Amino acid sequence: MIPHGHFARSLRLRRLHHHTTSGLMITPLDHSISDGPVVPRNSSIDRLAGQLAAGGVDAIVVHKGSVRHIRPERFADMSLIIHLNASTGQAVDPDAKYVVTEVEEALRLGADAVSVHVNLGSDDERRQIADLGRISDACDRWNLPLMAMVYPRGPRVTDPHDPALVAHAVTIAADLGVDLVKTTFPGSMPDLLALTEACPVPVLIAGGPPQATEDGVLEFVGEVLAGGALGVAMGRNIFQSADPERLAGRVARRVHRLPAEELDDMTRGHQRDGQQAVLA
Repeated sequence: MIPHGHFARSLRLRRLHHHTTSGLMITPLDHSISDGPVVPRNSSIDRLAGQLAAGGVDAIVVHKGSVRHIRPERFADMSLIIHLNASTGQAVDPDAKYVVTEVEEALRLGADAVSVHVNLGSDDERRQIADLGRISDACDRWNLPLMAMVYPRGPRVTDPHDPALVAHAVTIAADLGVDLVKTTFPGSMPDLLALTEACPVPVLIAGGPPQATEDGVLEFVGEVLAGGALGVAMGRNIFQSADPERLAGRVARRVHRLPAEELDDMTRGHQRDGQQAVLA
C-alpha cells in the first residue's frame, strides 16, 4: 500500500492491515439487511466477530446497529468498517441501494473505514453513483477511508463477469475517489491481471459463489492473489462454513502470505487475557 493524501487518512488505511501490508482480508457481514441473518444458529454477532478476529481477519463490514451487539475488545486487532447503504431481497428492485447512515455517524461509532455498494446497470444506478460521489466528498472532509463494492448487476447485464463491465465498475470507483474497490472476479486470470494492473487503487475480489470444500475456497483465493488483487472480501463462504474461525484462519494465512505457525503465534498473542477468545 502506497500512502497518499492526508496523514490521517493514510494512517487509517495502514491500520486496516493488521497482519501484513502484502494482503488484506475483509469479511463482509452486511448481508443481514439484504438476505436476513448471517449469524449461525446458537451463536451471536459478537461470537462470530470474535471467531473472525481470532482467525486473522483484518476487518469486518457491518451495519450500524450491529455494532451495539459486538464487544469493543473484538476490534483490538481487527478493524471496523460501517456499511452505509442497503436494500432487501424482497424489494421490487433489490439492486436499488439507498443510503441508511452517513459518514459522520460511522465516525461516531468508531469506524476505521466505510463502504458503499453500487450496482452498475441497475435501474437505480444514477442515485447510487451520485451517493458514492457525495459520500466520497464526506470521506475526504473527515479523512476516512472509503471502500466501494461495485458490481455489474441489473436487468441489462447478461454476464456479471464480463471483463469490460468489471473494468468499468472499478473505474467508476477510482474516478470517484475511493481507497479500495471490491468487485467480482472477471472472466479469466489474464482478465484479472489486466484489471489490477490498470486500476489505480487496490482491488479486492468478492468471495465468489459457495464452494463445496475448504480447499475450493483456498484455490479461489490463490487465483485472486495470482491475479494481482490485494486480497479478498469474503463473506458467505466464511460465515456459512461449519467452522468460521478455522476457515478464516486458512484464508488469512493465504492472503497474508504467512506460514501457518506464524499466524497461529499472532492469533495466540491477540487472545491474551481472553480478550479475543471466542466466548460461548
